[in-house]
Amino acid sequence: MDISSLIDSLHPLEIKVLTAFGSSHSGSALTTEQLAAATSLEPSQLSMAVEWLLAKSLLAIDKETVTPVASMTTVGERYHAKQSPIEEVLAAARSAAGTGQRLTIQNLQSQGGLDPSDVSKAVGRLKKEGALLIVQGGCIESTGRPSPTAERLRMLLEQLHGASRELEAFSESDRQIIMEYSVKRGNANEPFRVDERVARSFKVASGGITALEHLAKETATEEVSQLSPELLKDGSWRTKRFRKYTINLRAPRIAIGKKHPYREFLDTVKTKLVSMGFQEMRGSLVETEFWNMDALFMPQFHPARDIHDVYFVKQPTHATHIAEPFLTKVASAHRNGGATGSTGWQYVFDVERAKRLVLRSQGTAVSARTLASRPAMPGKYFSIARCFRYDQVDATHATDFFQVEGIVLGEDINFRTLLGLLNLFAREVAQAKEVKFLPAYFPFTEPSVELHVRHSRLGWMELGGAGLFRPEVTLPLGVSVPVIAWGLGLDRMAMVALGIHDIRELFTDNLDMIRTTRGLF
Repeated sequence: MDISSLIDSLHPLEIKVLTAFGSSHSGSALTTEQLAAATSLEPSQLSMAVEWLLAKSLLAIDKETVTPVASMTTVGERYHAKQSPIEEVLAAARSAAGTGQRLTIQNLQSQGGLDPSDVSKAVGRLKKEGALLIVQGGCIESTGRPSPTAERLRMLLEQLHGASRELEAFSESDRQIIMEYSVKRGNANEPFRVDERVARSFKVASGGITALEHLAKETATEEVSQLSPELLKDGSWRTKRFRKYTINLRAPRIAIGKKHPYREFLDTVKTKLVSMGFQEMRGSLVETEFWNMDALFMPQFHPARDIHDVYFVKQPTHATHIAEPFLTKVASAHRNGGATGSTGWQYVFDVERAKRLVLRSQGTAVSARTLASRPAMPGKYFSIARCFRYDQVDATHATDFFQVEGIVLGEDINFRTLLGLLNLFAREVAQAKEVKFLPAYFPFTEPSVELHVRHSRLGWMELGGAGLFRPEVTLPLGVSVPVIAWGLGLDRMAMVALGIHDIRELFTDNLDMIRTTRGLF
């Protein structure tokens, strides 16, 4: 950049700081305090102008010193007004010794309301200094000896009350206590804080000297940003320096209102399914184990239930009843197959366990209730169901997630129909380029299949399972025609469609990510 362009790019604040070096301090270094006095700028304005000049290599740092400074936190102020934990523990031990009472760590925590970590730290220090003893039964006894730490800590609290001091002003032993009891990462409950005070002095760089010389030749020193009627009337515009416009600068981005990308995706999924003739199913987030698992022919002893590691409702724990004749027919199917032609699971069905309340772990519970409500035949149904499972959170797993659940029932429905629908969902909803099917096992479908798609960064990813409902599921619920069903992870489908690489980003509060993530259309 040539000197004329450089001068034109200078902000009035930058010019003020530069001319402070050229007026009465030519060639010498100035501290931040001296620059503030010479320019009369606010601290924020001065800091901003100096950083701009450093970035343009017009100023250079002449000297920088970092000084640790100790001060008190709000916790320290509380200790100053009352007692620190180490003082409180020592006082309690001496009081107990005077009255002949037994004192335990549990007593200290309950009586004084002290944090367990504070009590443990104080007892450990006092024991090391010989001021306390731990005797039989875990009781604490005072030896009558003083605690150097407690005494020095009280003195430091007095010295730093309402003030801050350089750390070097304290003795080595006092510095050790301050550092031990200062705020650290992961532990903010401490009485002291040690901050670094940075003092800088600046000098004019070679480019700044050239800029100063150029500015000194200009007779117009005051810069204005627009031409006003007053300047035209009195002719004073001739002595002014007009600020130039930089048309190469990028215009500020205007953040218009828009839907959250995931909300838009969910709406799109619903619109597409409705346009295909599907009717929406709805269900409660809190379900009984009966509808969540038992009605789906998932035995109460089967390890398949471990896949659905559910959250149990604390209060109330059980539903009052389960609708008949479904309870009786499902229990019979579990015991001996009932009227399904199956031998069942051959165990004693626990009705009370079936009444236990859980957070819905799979959208198939909504499908089970729909089958029991005399659905239209033939019929097509879907649900966007929020589900909950106790899971390890990572890039592709979450403890709560959306499933798109669906069933199609009719005399002519078969497994080929299911594969066609799954392929359609993967390509139209998830926008997947590569799709594959793998054989799977589920207690409530036979045959069963898993749908996998390839993510651009994460590779092959399972979207969910599907299959043809077994007679042990449909017949007890009053349905005698074939039923195909699927439960696909909408969160993972959205990751593929929206180009997101971590499932947690679907629920982020990062506005920039929300604004820049592309939608489906």
